[in-house]
Amino acid sequence: MTTPLDSHRRKFDPASPGAQELRDKIVHGAFVTEGTMIAFPTCFPAVTLPVPADESRITALDATADGIVYAGTSGRATHLLVGMFHGVTGMVFDMGVVDGANRCAALCCGKNIFAAAVNGPAGGRMVLRAYQPLPFDLIQEWHIARTPFEYLAPVAHGQDIIHALATATRELVVGVTDKHLFTLHLESRRIDLHADIPGKGRLAHGATGSIFGPDEHATLWRFDPVHARLERAAIPLPGGSWDLPRLSWARDDATGALYTADAAGSLFRFDDATGFSGPLARIPHLPVGPMAVTRDGRLFGFAGEGMARLFCFDPLTAQVADLGVAVSVIERRRYGYSFADAVVGRDGEIVFAEDDDLGHLWLYFPRIRNART
Repeated sequence: MTTPLDSHRRKFDPASPGAQELRDKIVHGAFVTEGTMIAFPTCFPAVTLPVPADESRITALDATADGIVYAGTSGRATHLLVGMFHGVTGMVFDMGVVDGANRCAALCCGKNIFAAAVNGPAGGRMVLRAYQPLPFDLIQEWHIARTPFEYLAPVAHGQDIIHALATATRELVVGVTDKHLFTLHLESRRIDLHADIPGKGRLAHGATGSIFGPDEHATLWRFDPVHARLERAAIPLPGGSWDLPRLSWARDDATGALYTADAAGSLFRFDDATGFSGPLARIPHLPVGPMAVTRDGRLFGFAGEGMARLFCFDPLTAQVADLGVAVSVIERRRYGYSFADAVVGRDGEIVFAEDDDLGHLWLYFPRIRNART
């Protein structure tokens, strides 16, 4: 009989404390207790083959305005994927391997095209392609064509791209390399380097269109993409422990508010006009990983080392619930260990990027609130 430990045996020495911790979790029935999770493979099930295991760590996600999910992988090679989960579809399509890349740092969806920030031995560059035309019906005969990627010049010679995102208008990409802030105009393909800046983590965009990123001395810089104006150390981070390799952000699209957590798991909310509020609650496991805010304002994310645990923060009650370890029992049983990114899908479901060999796109459908209680 195969156990959860067998499915990812490469991660743990059976005699290690980590393996014993997993056994304890399994014994105590700590798998997801609320909502439904579906681990979707990187293929058209029973029709095409998934991305090879050592090329399939999904490390970047974004979604179009109508909820189509695009993803990038890391490992021995980088693949760019599109997930089709609505209507008569139900597949992940591998659009191809990116030349000279082994890590996807970010996926940015514009109006009609996407831009992938990829890294390789020669440094970081942006790769573009028009959106994948979606098939009308994958039950009947179908054909999906691959079109070539468009490769732009390296952003900054010899530097990796740390993160990037599309602005609210979906006309511009803002990103950071090891040492620089840059923008990419998607229509003209022009890349501009704006300033020397420490590449220290993920970026986020606020309610008024400004882009924020971690700066030195426990502060955030603020970039106005309309006027190309950068303000260093613009926002002091609140009291907490901010010595962590990268911040994790989640945006409430209804309000534009941002959530983040410090190294101790304290959760904070940031608003452009009022600044930080909190700490709102403490997330019970560390480190805090990818998070997303669904349509009703609840925040869901993964936290913890080894075998990450799903949590939920409800702003109505200011409570954090530990929902357990990711498990999918639909069609094929799979357990989730490590996740790198998260986006909200078309209907409010949350899509998590599994950063693991033979990575899957995990669709999480939260339990609907009972409005009568």
